[in-house]
Amino acid sequence: MSWAVAFVVCLFILTSTAQLQVGFYQNSCPNAESVVASVVRQATLSDPTIPAALLRLHFHDCIVQGCEGSILIQSPATGNLEKDSSNHAGLRGFDVIDNAKAQLESQCPGIVSCADIVALAARDAITQTQGPQYDVPTGRRDGRVSNIADANNMPQVRDSINVLKSKFAAKGLSDKDLVLLSAAHTIGTTACFFLENRLYSFSTNSQSDPSINPSFLPELQAQCPQNGNVNVRIPLDRGSGNIFDIQILRNIRSGFAVIESDAALYQDDSTRAVVDSYFGLFGNLFGPSFEQDFAESMVRMGSIGVRTGSDGEIRRVCSAFN
Repeated sequence: MSWAVAFVVCLFILTSTAQLQVGFYQNSCPNAESVVASVVRQATLSDPTIPAALLRLHFHDCIVQGCEGSILIQSPATGNLEKDSSNHAGLRGFDVIDNAKAQLESQCPGIVSCADIVALAARDAITQTQGPQYDVPTGRRDGRVSNIADANNMPQVRDSINVLKSKFAAKGLSDKDLVLLSAAHTIGTTACFFLENRLYSFSTNSQSDPSINPSFLPELQAQCPQNGNVNVRIPLDRGSGNIFDIQILRNIRSGFAVIESDAALYQDDSTRAVVDSYFGLFGNLFGPSFEQDFAESMVRMGSIGVRTGSDGEIRRVCSAFN
């Protein structure tokens, strides 16, 4: 990311996250961010799919009750914790967060919150996939509640565009944020389970989703055959599934979106205009910066429902309340 983009993102951070601050641990745990970055880098070398998992983990934490680490709670194993919700099925990366927390506890006991580790790890995951490097405001504290029911209203793959917009607006996120945060699908995969309806029983009028580019439909059906293994995973971003780039929006414009919620972004005037704004005739010179805007949306999402000051706690381990 250029110095100009970094400067603009920095200005945005200063004006939009008053409760948090960049460099919160500068004096209390000066190596905090470098420790998390190192852990993420090593995890990515061992498993190139980890960056997408960490990015998803941050979203799933923030979009429920705010960015306060409740998604990490695994003990006591009651079956009623937030993580137990079917809406969180397949979440991974907990071991990476636990590893970073253990290293930080050895250096700075009781200082760095799990919620901040999740936010920093998501940023570093983006960097590991050639995405923008940006400052993450920190100072979050960990929540003390984890309830399965809190995850009931998460955005879903089959939600209509109006429902998606409403769910994001309820968290203080705009239509532009909806597009940009959905563009996080530039990395990662999805299971064929989430494509069954779209490919084979979309509606009473159409077996498959008519918004799928006709040349793309047989490709998807070959990867996810009817009555096949629903656990097979395919890239969310056709042709660019391991690299952070704008290809995901090109695919959405051209009918090559893999999942229904991504395709829906081009079926609404407001969100379609956001997508198109990155592809103007002189977009590279005078248009908005996809990387800059994505970073700003990540910072905005990362400030949802944060606990600061004396609210919440700093967990000793991320998987259990103190």
